[in-house]
Amino acid sequence: MKNKKMVLWIALVVMAIIPVYAQQYDSEKDFQIDWDKNVEGGVIITQYIGAKKEVRIPPSIQNNPVTGIGNNAFEYNGNITRVIIPNSVTSIGDGAFSGCDKLTSVIIPDSVTYLSGFNLCTSLKSITIPNSVTSIGSAAFYTCRSLTSVTIGNSVTSIGRVAFYNCRSLTSVTIPNSVTSIDEQAFDGCTKLTNVIFQSTIPSKDFYYNAFPGDLCTKYLASDGGPGTYKRFANGDVWKKQ
Repeated sequence: MKNKKMVLWIALVVMAIIPVYAQQYDSEKDFQIDWDKNVEGGVIITQYIGAKKEVRIPPSIQNNPVTGIGNNAFEYNGNITRVIIPNSVTSIGDGAFSGCDKLTSVIIPDSVTYLSGFNLCTSLKSITIPNSVTSIGSAAFYTCRSLTSVTIGNSVTSIGRVAFYNCRSLTSVTIPNSVTSIDEQAFDGCTKLTNVIFQSTIPSKDFYYNAFPGDLCTKYLASDGGPGTYKRFANGDVWKKQ
């Protein structure tokens, strides 16, 4: 009798787990795909046609690994609030989630090496860029005006043009040691940005004078500048190394 109860209990547990496992990803029918020209056998999502608020992208569609999210694939979807991206994905294309104004949370896996496409996500509050990412593309988080917290992974080498432009809720950012170039207006328009920590040495030719508000670039490139902590004073125009 005792053994029968144990078998019944195990069966109930298995039955409870199976539906959860089966539903952990959205239906393949919610996604349109095309072949990934950069990854043999891989596919990219070209358009999301589902209607869910929380999107769980499957790691494979039609038995092919999902290796990328294409340009504009979720563009201006006013329904999505959360996105979970599988660790099969290596790139998130330009404008992939552009204008998803209700998106508040996104989980980016450690497999992604190129990141862009979250411009005009005006409800996005925080982002963690994993250590696998080597390049933050142009306009990646352009006008994400609710963004208060950004963690940049320690493999990022370049931050693209207007990548964080007009992220006016951002108050602090750390530029990791791996970064060697910051393009024009990357952090310009970040009106509340008052604290920047540079861990890296960025050559003058790869650090645009208007990458940050005020005179931060000038102060960084001065003879007494370089890596360190900089704070903003005098109505946003003047920075000082601490």
